[in-house]
Amino acid sequence: MAKRDNIVVGLDVGTTKTCVIVGEVTNAGIDIIGIGTHPSSGLQKGVVVNIDSTMDSIKKAVEEAELMSECEIRSVFTGIAGSHIKGMNSHGIVAVKGGEVGEYDVKKALEAAQAIAIPLDRKVIHILPQYYIVDDQDGVKNPIGMSGVRLEAKVHVITGSVTSVQNIIKSVNRVGLDVNDIILEPLASSEAILSQDEKDLGVALIDIGGGTTDIAVFAEGSIQHTAVLPLGGNYVTNDISVGLRTPLLEAEKIKIKYGCAYTPLIPQNEIIEVSSVGGRKPRNVSRQVLGEIIAPRIEEILGLAHREIVRSGYDDLLAAGVVLTGGTAMLQGITELAEQVFNVPVRKGSPVGVGGITDIINTPMYTTGVGLVIYGSRDRADYAMKRGEKGVVRKLTKTFERWFNDFF
Repeated sequence: MAKRDNIVVGLDVGTTKTCVIVGEVTNAGIDIIGIGTHPSSGLQKGVVVNIDSTMDSIKKAVEEAELMSECEIRSVFTGIAGSHIKGMNSHGIVAVKGGEVGEYDVKKALEAAQAIAIPLDRKVIHILPQYYIVDDQDGVKNPIGMSGVRLEAKVHVITGSVTSVQNIIKSVNRVGLDVNDIILEPLASSEAILSQDEKDLGVALIDIGGGTTDIAVFAEGSIQHTAVLPLGGNYVTNDISVGLRTPLLEAEKIKIKYGCAYTPLIPQNEIIEVSSVGGRKPRNVSRQVLGEIIAPRIEEILGLAHREIVRSGYDDLLAAGVVLTGGTAMLQGITELAEQVFNVPVRKGSPVGVGGITDIINTPMYTTGVGLVIYGSRDRADYAMKRGEKGVVRKLTKTFERWFNDFF
């Protein structure tokens, strides 16, 4: 297979599925050229509990993505979630050297904001700037070049369990891949589905996966609050399995094909066929009964998400409403139910802003994978630019040294 330097790969290791998205960076943007998915059984609530099973699902998803994209995958940008993820707001203050804010001052302010007391079993995953304060000037997005004597950085710090991060990295490395970076999954998802206008007005992103529900609140153009709830679509599947007395695998199929989270949308006389256990004959069940099993669980998940946003204090700032994504967000009627719970406009989010096989990826279940590609491409571009700047400085230094030696 061909090795291409303009390839960015996102790896979404989820509780129910592992997804690999291959993106090609072009002059026009990003084209998605390959997708690989495989059922995941090595995680519970977003945390690795079986490395061998996780490795197997990653390997098979990567092989499928390589076959489709016709290129070799060597490194990935990996998403991370799970109830071990914690977010907190912090700030750092430094004195400005020379009376004008430079990159060094910004770097020191961010380092000061990172100097918070966290347990030894946790590590910082992201330091996300919200805004800066230069002397008494509040709400500054880019302070470089401004005059002042004091710089304050307001940031959102995201931390995770050291062992959980290490187990994700270990699972990827053992498949023979390098991890370019670990990225919080709702942060990656936001890159694929949220517009800048929504982030400016105030929006809550709720990513309902199989094992967890990830929450990210944006306001004034930056991330303000993050949280992870240990509930997801697997709980709905389990309820269906118990309520309809059918195997879990069949319950998942029924949920995908006939599931509806808002019972008024279900026709009264619609009947579905349900497989039984123990070799018994299939049974006919009203679809209304299925809806009455699904709706309370989805309402519980959305209610807990709403309670978390209220606790954060940002519930009154959601002028752009709520965006639902993740595999469970594909359920019929979930937006109608969410509008009742949150009392704000709600929409489903699917990946936008990329080209290529858009007809395949245009679904909430691929949001995180595509977001990882977008985040990774920008991260690579920033690194390349910095490396290029260092290269220019190095060349100039060598030129000056040569001139100096020739002159003397």
